[in-house]
Amino acid sequence: MHIEPGVLNQSKVLFANITAASTLTAYLPSILRNPITIAKIALAAIFFPIFMEIFHMPVGPSELHFVGASAVYFVFGFLPALFGFAIGLLLQGLIFEPQDLVHLGVNSLSLMVPLIAVHALRGRRYFANTLSLRRVNWAEIVKFDAAYYAGVVAMVGFWLALGNEATPFGSWALFAASYVPLVLCEPVFTYAALKLLGKLGTENPVRKLTAVNALALA
Repeated sequence: MHIEPGVLNQSKVLFANITAASTLTAYLPSILRNPITIAKIALAAIFFPIFMEIFHMPVGPSELHFVGASAVYFVFGFLPALFGFAIGLLLQGLIFEPQDLVHLGVNSLSLMVPLIAVHALRGRRYFANTLSLRRVNWAEIVKFDAAYYAGVVAMVGFWLALGNEATPFGSWALFAASYVPLVLCEPVFTYAALKLLGKLGTENPVRKLTAVNALALA
């Protein structure tokens, strides 16, 4: 889901940086009202780049990563995932891939915008502080991942459409198709992680640093 340096001109990169920063700033008051969220963000920001470095390969005009999006989202919650993706990309750039820092805002938006959309349209119903609680099982995680990664590949297509040079549709389609195995495999990892955390007592300190207490696990 990375956009390689040189694809976008400086004005578009600046626009992405401002948009990403403004988006995160809009959610800051919610974090300050619940300081435990900061700890969850820190954990999400650590796990996310580790997931990405475990498996990544170039495909078409971008890269296929094991993002672990549903794992980060269901284990830590919406806001930790949102900030964790952006901070995690920053850490990945600083430690592993410094060339990716050029498009930090661009790549952050590629993960953040779909997350905001999927959370609003279906994700928030999984958590107990909503009126319509939906039980989390493997099938539901697959649906979440399918919707989320559809958004990610659409965002990559959006950035490529704004690129300095035209990207063949077939090249983008190959990249989009490469995420199908991820949509099938990632939910297995996510569900296993949730079941493992679910076996811990509700007062367990580890479990309290997650969002599992707010979920109805199948």
